Amino acid sequence: MKKPLLLALLSTVLYLPSEPPPRERALINDNRAPAGRLASGVLTLDLEARVATWYPETDSGPSVDVQAFGEVGKRPQIPGPLIRVPAGTTVQLSMRNAIPNTMLVVHGLSRDSIRVASGETQRARFKLDVPGTYYYWGTTSGRRLGNRMHEDAQLTGAIVVDSSPRVQPSTPPRDRILVIGLMADTMGGEDVLSREHLLFVINGRTWPHTERLVYAMGDTIRWRVLNTTVDPHPMHLHGAYYRVEATGNGTRDSTFAVDERPFVNNGYLPPGRTMTLFWTPEHPGNWLFHCHIPEHFSFRGPLGALPSHDASRAHGATNHALQRMSGLVMGVTVRPRNGAASARDDDSRRRQLRLLVRTKPGSTPATPYYGFSIHERGAEPAVDSGPRAGPPIILVRGQPVGITVVNRTEEPTSIHWHGIELESYFDGVAGFSGIEQRLTPVVAQRDSFEARFTPPRAGTFMYHTHVDEERQQRAGLAGMLVVLEPGQKFDPSSDFPVLLSSPSDSVSELTRVLINGSLTPPPLSLRTGVSYRMRFANITTRRSGIQLALSRDGTVTTWTQIAKDGADVPRERRVPTAARVGLTIGDTRDVEFTPTERGEMRLDVLTASSKLLGAIVIHVR
Repeated sequence: MKKPLLLALLSTVLYLPSEPPPRERALINDNRAPAGRLASGVLTLDLEARVATWYPETDSGPSVDVQAFGEVGKRPQIPGPLIRVPAGTTVQLSMRNAIPNTMLVVHGLSRDSIRVASGETQRARFKLDVPGTYYYWGTTSGRRLGNRMHEDAQLTGAIVVDSSPRVQPSTPPRDRILVIGLMADTMGGEDVLSREHLLFVINGRTWPHTERLVYAMGDTIRWRVLNTTVDPHPMHLHGAYYRVEATGNGTRDSTFAVDERPFVNNGYLPPGRTMTLFWTPEHPGNWLFHCHIPEHFSFRGPLGALPSHDASRAHGATNHALQRMSGLVMGVTVRPRNGAASARDDDSRRRQLRLLVRTKPGSTPATPYYGFSIHERGAEPAVDSGPRAGPPIILVRGQPVGITVVNRTEEPTSIHWHGIELESYFDGVAGFSGIEQRLTPVVAQRDSFEARFTPPRAGTFMYHTHVDEERQQRAGLAGMLVVLEPGQKFDPSSDFPVLLSSPSDSVSELTRVLINGSLTPPPLSLRTGVSYRMRFANITTRRSGIQLALSRDGTVTTWTQIAKDGADVPRERRVPTAARVGLTIGDTRDVEFTPTERGEMRLDVLTASSKLLGAIVIHVR
């Protein structure tokens, strides 16, 4: 009797259900160490696609199983292993598909796509001849590059072809490679329109867990930025400008001539595109490089959790930068030169302004309505119920200014001086701007903060909230900042700031934008033969593909573009062009035009597909 009972017990033990063994953990790839074995002009590279566990926040944070590339015999990486070789290198590739029950299709590694059935290996041999920034990507769902948002969304890796080999192969390159990725938390789902489920990452991490980049004053900082997502990304650099050296689409790279490199602080990176840029910091401290679409850097909660729209939680954070931001943000720390003293402005020359932040009539906690007012002397201006945008602040190049932000709303806030080169502490990112232990505080309710700077250049800039941006920008906390040359006077009859922002409700946002805070902006009255300047700025929350067009009787006229992001267009490139220009989020552009005929004109604000979002009627007499 004992033997059958023992056999029965053994049988029960052997067939007890058990949890599957844990998957291997994907490594976060900082894109500094190239993959494969390079010898005698040939790179031997054995890659494999398999399922791994990814931790996009911290190594002990939430995780998700995804498909990832890795070298055979090594742990998978997100993004995939970096391919970096000198021009003229031959690549001898093997690609294995270790993902069960899938057909893997890999693009970007050879002239034709590579198809690999589950459990099989395919080989390819190709040459990388043309210097530039490229990428490879795979799919097991048959989706296009921009539609991979689920299980195969991280099957991407960077390819860099250098113009010549480095002196020492073991010496790391001076540039950094930043791969932008995304995924939907609803792994395997099909609801790609549920935007609240998206997680944005740079080199496999989401802010505030992205790598902190550290440089010294005077360094030439060079980045290769790759957008492998479905969304465009206007990439904004705080406190400095950068030059765009090259752009590409993943298979071709185009280098700008030295005198034609765009000089910007807000560069537009469409889906599937790459950008090589460089800049030299002129101020020490902490700086942000981030996508300027609020959805892509606002707080969204941990992986697998829906974002909270609870206002009390949103405004109870003690550190905005670390607790209420996420996604596509890189933090940069610039160390001061040894022995270098900070420049000091002459306080005796400093102009003093107060920027009042107040609640306007009709505001509710669910739909706040806030306003900026400028107070320089005398009695404070009354609170009005007018435009949902701040008035232009007019400053002078080289004249020190102190702007005291006075917060009289029931929410903390902080103001970013968008495009202005200034000391980090006054840049306006609460909890991050500044240096070492001297960090910018949030401007709490019934508190104030003075921002001090001396505008180093004339041009068109913006000021806007950098706390709970989507909510507070829609509430009205954004305005234009105009810097004039010394001795120049601002003439509102010939100089027209045009600020585009989002309505407070999501329904109106689908079809309209605010123009200078209004859905029905007043018409302009112009005269023939007179030159006019228009200053355009886009601070909408989701309209990254806006087009502006000036027309008469439905026909686009001409104008001359004279500035971008506050930086003047070189005079030799100021030529009349068709009066139509793109304006992404965070952009400013200045144009000049002279009406030649009487009659009616229109400045139309359009979507990328030419649907009308708003217009200003122009009467020419």
